[in-house]
Amino acid sequence: MDSVADIQACVEWLQDHSAVDPDRIVAKGGSYGGFMVLAALTEYPDLWAAGVDIVGIANFVTFLENTGDWRRELREAEYGSLAEDREFLEDISPTNNIEAIEAPLFVLHGENDPRVPVGEAKQIVEQARAQGVPVRKLIFEDEGHGFSKLENRIEAYSAIADFLDEHA
Repeated sequence: MDSVADIQACVEWLQDHSAVDPDRIVAKGGSYGGFMVLAALTEYPDLWAAGVDIVGIANFVTFLENTGDWRRELREAEYGSLAEDREFLEDISPTNNIEAIEAPLFVLHGENDPRVPVGEAKQIVEQARAQGVPVRKLIFEDEGHGFSKLENRIEAYSAIADFLDEHA
């Protein structure tokens, strides 16, 4: 979680610069960066105008339980294991801290993601909506971990621009 604290420090540094409107700062990232978006929104909710999570991890326990066996071993070496670190993984999972999110959230994911299962997107959207957070969801039926098709990239980034026009 030190990396999430680094994000807080960066935002606080940005807020002191005249070129930055501190009320319009947005967290945006993909994959582990998507987790960082969600963690930043739950850990430091007052810093953000909005968040954009692309194929991100919303809950480390469900991510590790549902990702492919080939990937679980690699990720447990980096994040912690279900057997030994479950409590820690639960504590840092944004879905378990969802009540802290205040900023509007846009979640994008590929239905066929073999790395971060689409269930991560679906659960964060459902739980954030239940908390009254304004949430937009865009799931591409023909994509995996990211957006490889030009038409999907155009749609995704146009939708992100529209979302930011509205919320940031």
